[in-house]
Amino acid sequence: MISSFRTHLLSLSLLIGVAAPWAANAQASISSVGSGSVEDRVTTLERISNAQAQLLQQLQQQLSETQNDIDSLRGQIQENSYQLNQVVERQKSIYQQIDSLSSSAGATTTGNADKTATAPDGAAADNSADSKAASNNAAASTPVQSGDANTDYNAAVALVLEKKQYDSAISAFQAFVKKYPDSTFQPNANYWLGQLNYNKGKKDDAAYYFATVVKNYPKSPKSADALFKVGVIMQEKGDKAKAKAVYQQVIKLYPNSEAAKLSEKRAATL
Repeated sequence: MISSFRTHLLSLSLLIGVAAPWAANAQASISSVGSGSVEDRVTTLERISNAQAQLLQQLQQQLSETQNDIDSLRGQIQENSYQLNQVVERQKSIYQQIDSLSSSAGATTTGNADKTATAPDGAAADNSADSKAASNNAAASTPVQSGDANTDYNAAVALVLEKKQYDSAISAFQAFVKKYPDSTFQPNANYWLGQLNYNKGKKDDAAYYFATVVKNYPKSPKSADALFKVGVIMQEKGDKAKAKAVYQQVIKLYPNSEAAKLSEKRAATL
């Protein structure tokens, strides 16, 4: 029995001697794997955290730049809105003056014709001399262009509304149209040229300038009125078919405008 016990003890000792190193090695391997995995995860998390921090910093910088752009654009919008309001008010005043100009110009032309027809020969000669003098004075008073579109445009308008120098105004507007092709006042200047030539009886020239407004500046507030005036000229020249076609275009393109209402009335008579 003692021998058998010794044999079992020796076997157990051998087993313990072999198992102990294996267990130690296994434990070391597990610890190593576990340690390496955590470190990898920590390293990965650090990289992700750094990347997110950099991305956040970039986004904050972009947000700051975007906010600056928004502030700049808001200032430009406010400035443009102010300028637009000024232009709209100026245009309203011009519309009113154009209507009164059309009426007064027609009355003046009729009155001058009556005076010339009834005046003696000497008086007619005096009138002719006065007309030449007035024409020379008007030509002499044509403003010298300043180089600023706004100033030159207002000066040309003043020749019509304040000084009543219509020939000089035509010259001034023609110079303006040529010198400032990119000005926002281009449609207005061309419309003035159309109206002034119409008042002088130069209907072909008037139609040309009105058509220029419609063709080159279709979104201008003057476009509807300009197209209507083309129809009026066609009607006055006896071309009823073209006049009616133009009126129909006004109604189609500018249905909510005052020109469309006038076009409907005129088209109904053709």
